[in-house]
Amino acid sequence: MTERRPLTLHVPEPAVRPGGSPDFSNVKIPKAGAVPRPNVDVDPEAIRDLAFSIIRVLNRSGEAVGPWAGLLSDGELLEGLRHMMMLRTFDARMLMAQRQGKTSFYMQHLGEEAISCAFRRALSPGDMNFPTYRQAGLLIAGGYSMVDMMCQVYSNSRDPLKGRQLPVMYSSKEHGFFTISGNLATQYVQAVGWAMASAISNDTKIAAAWIGDGSTAESDFHAALVFASTYKAPVVLNIVNNQWAISTFQGIARGGAGTFAARGLGFGIPSLRVDGNDYLAVYAVARWAIERARRNLGPTLVEYVTYRVGAHSTSDDPSAYRPKAESDAWPLGDPIIRLKNHLIMRGAWSEERHKQAEAEIQDTVIAAQKVAESYGTLHAGAKPSARDMFEGVYAEMPPHLRRQRQQAGV
Repeated sequence: MTERRPLTLHVPEPAVRPGGSPDFSNVKIPKAGAVPRPNVDVDPEAIRDLAFSIIRVLNRSGEAVGPWAGLLSDGELLEGLRHMMMLRTFDARMLMAQRQGKTSFYMQHLGEEAISCAFRRALSPGDMNFPTYRQAGLLIAGGYSMVDMMCQVYSNSRDPLKGRQLPVMYSSKEHGFFTISGNLATQYVQAVGWAMASAISNDTKIAAAWIGDGSTAESDFHAALVFASTYKAPVVLNIVNNQWAISTFQGIARGGAGTFAARGLGFGIPSLRVDGNDYLAVYAVARWAIERARRNLGPTLVEYVTYRVGAHSTSDDPSAYRPKAESDAWPLGDPIIRLKNHLIMRGAWSEERHKQAEAEIQDTVIAAQKVAESYGTLHAGAKPSARDMFEGVYAEMPPHLRRQRQQAGV
């Protein structure tokens, strides 16, 4: 009888550890404009290859090329550039505020600004996003008050959520931004359910689900794909692949699927990958997927290939698990610089005007910060009333909460 070998498990390993040379040789990048743009009503089976490529519009020279180009005017692109610059400046000020002890926690969007800012432009009023903690660009590009965003981060007396949410977990029904959940992946199922409810009620609004690469390992991600594909829910299923979960490289969650977009193929969902640092490509793919949902053609899964330049959060030290120079080696570049160069190439922008815009945006964000801090910060000034803990949970407060409020003396 042949002796059997002991069973073993395969544990994926990142290509490089701290101290090594960054390596992105596994990221296969097609030329800008090389990926075809199918009709919105295409049979998902006919575009399976799009789950393994990367849709790009901006080439290395800053030109917009290919079938996905030409959807936005220079004026619209300048507005998009400003949104991304605003988000980056907002991030820098709030990160500094956390280091100064004005808030307990913060999470940056550095390097990922194009994804949420461009996607927001493709939506219509009333559509609902079910975001993670790195899609604040949906709010900034949608005109939400930056002062209110800062007040939520500070948990002060003007905090729209009355101190009942962690910093950066915003919520605004009016701006199509569903309450962020700290329980990762739950928002994916919620988005599909909301989209199904919209269809059941004969409404015209669609939903957008958001998830990071690491959270696709959660069971809620797969449950959402089951319901979305079975009922052809009007939802766009977004995966932001920024290469890293909090300290785990994306291969752990991806497994042997090759790409995250490929996971949609098993459910019969049209699945695309897009250059997440290309504002024009993100907008074009978002518009295509959103139109498909509005035409009752069902869900689309979109993987945004990007890179998380900063730490996962202010409680994370990325130097412990990846090379310090890895972000500099990322082959898809910086989304703000790429859009800036495109507009300069077109004669619609200049280095001088860009520097002026940076200064203006800095002044705008600092002014908003001063207003927000006048309402208090984590350790100074007014705070929400403890009474607010008991409000807004039920339409009518049940007896046990009423008793708890009385016991608390509020």
